[in-house]
Amino acid sequence: MTEEKPLRADARRNRAKVLEAAETVFAAKGTGAPTEEVAREAGVGIGTVFRHFPTKEALLEAVLYARLHRFVDEADAVVAQNAADAGAAFFTFLTSWVEMSSAKNAYFEALTTAGVCVPSTGSEIGERLRASLGVLLKRAQDSGAVRADLTTAELIPVIIGTAKAAEHVGADGPLRDRTIAILFDGLRA
Repeated sequence: MTEEKPLRADARRNRAKVLEAAETVFAAKGTGAPTEEVAREAGVGIGTVFRHFPTKEALLEAVLYARLHRFVDEADAVVAQNAADAGAAFFTFLTSWVEMSSAKNAYFEALTTAGVCVPSTGSEIGERLRASLGVLLKRAQDSGAVRADLTTAELIPVIIGTAKAAEHVGADGPLRDRTIAILFDGLRA
């Protein structure tokens, strides 16, 4: 196995610009948006995009991993804060997870359809996320904000279901927020 050479500074900047542009374009137009549009948004040529990401699937996968890593870093930061209101921290984190899941699901679907293996809950990312969720859940339970009989293993499918419910109502913000609130009420002590 050969070691990859580190990218030059300008190549790193271009790669970062392409990833940022891809997130913007895919968020606005969906994962089916053309790669040429990503190149235009990034202010680079299409060759630069393909030099860093040889296929559209490779670009989608890189965007997905970047989003997941950012989200897990945010989860770790929430855990590190040890907020005074553990219940509010817990429900704020769950809400951000639901919001992130909608975009994540679109990437997973596009990649799975293309036959690309995507990270699972058993991956390093999934393990870190589960650990952070466990800490936040325990703190919220200890504070009396969340029912004591709930486990992390039970909570994850609830979050997935809530994310699917939020996706189902789509752009209707008030209905989405009300749906999430009703589902989260079932978690309260």
